[in-house]
Amino acid sequence: MQRRILGGTGISVSEYALGTMMFGAWANNDHDDVVRIIHRAVDAGINLIDTADVYSAGESEELVGKALKGRRDDIVLATKGHSPMGEDPNLGGNSRRWITRAVEDSLRRLDTDYIDLYQIHRPDPATDIDETLGVLTDLVRAGKVRAVGCSTFPAEQIVEAHWTSERRGHVRFRSEQPPYSILARGAEAAVLPTAQKYGMGVLAWGPLSAGWLSGRYTKASDIDLTGGRHALERQKFDPALPENARKLEAVGQLVQVAEEAGLSLPHLATAFVRAHPAITSVIIGPRTYEQLEDLLAGADAVLDDGVLDRIDAIVPPGIDLNRADSYYLPPALKNAALRRR
Repeated sequence: MQRRILGGTGISVSEYALGTMMFGAWANNDHDDVVRIIHRAVDAGINLIDTADVYSAGESEELVGKALKGRRDDIVLATKGHSPMGEDPNLGGNSRRWITRAVEDSLRRLDTDYIDLYQIHRPDPATDIDETLGVLTDLVRAGKVRAVGCSTFPAEQIVEAHWTSERRGHVRFRSEQPPYSILARGAEAAVLPTAQKYGMGVLAWGPLSAGWLSGRYTKASDIDLTGGRHALERQKFDPALPENARKLEAVGQLVQVAEEAGLSLPHLATAFVRAHPAITSVIIGPRTYEQLEDLLAGADAVLDDGVLDRIDAIVPPGIDLNRADSYYLPPALKNAALRRR
């Protein structure tokens, strides 16, 4: 497993990171199996593990903490805060009040004294970025957090955060964690260039585009909308919607590209993300041991210019085939009252 430096921090991280959203009640309830998956990933050379407080309501962090007993010092441990952890509006967001508590809660669940990379999971329009960076600075100075980053932030808010850090003397975001895949290339337009300009590491999540690039969906009948994630996120999966029909068409063409390159579709997908010069690490999120093994088998896949050009012809650079796959929309695009008088 090759290593890269995370955003000028001097911290060496593997080109694959283990994402843990599938561990716990949301997907894999078998705790012993989850520990086995984590141990296999570490044994394979993955030293960056990414989780979040909201994953299975904290259960994912607890499982990561359990699996890392005796191995913590070998791991770059990343987690995230922001998402609601209860019905009270104050149990979430990016305020000093909440982030202070969220970090303590994560430390307890992870059974560790420090977090290597603490990331703000999403922007919070209700909280001044100066407030958020101020508490993150205090947490770094207290030794509870080593470095800080953001996740799924638009480019303009990344820039604002860096300007605020410079002017106010705060720690700065050392990494961004955007959704990025062949089908969702919007990050290429501004987020990835902005990260490069400010010397940030990039931990790309969703390289298989929520399963679209796993090889499971080759025709409309493969997508069951009667339950599970497909039903909850219908806008991202319903093949009757034009944007998802375009995704399905693109997948069919990408399968052919992968076959002619001698790769499986998942290996083509992860190699594509890893090929971008802004990317530090690709977050893979297996639910099962077998899925992890398959993804590890593609860790050394490299795409030549010919293959990358063919991908560009199928999905143009900087384009999300479905805007919902950007996973963040400014409030004014979701709430009509904010854009009308």
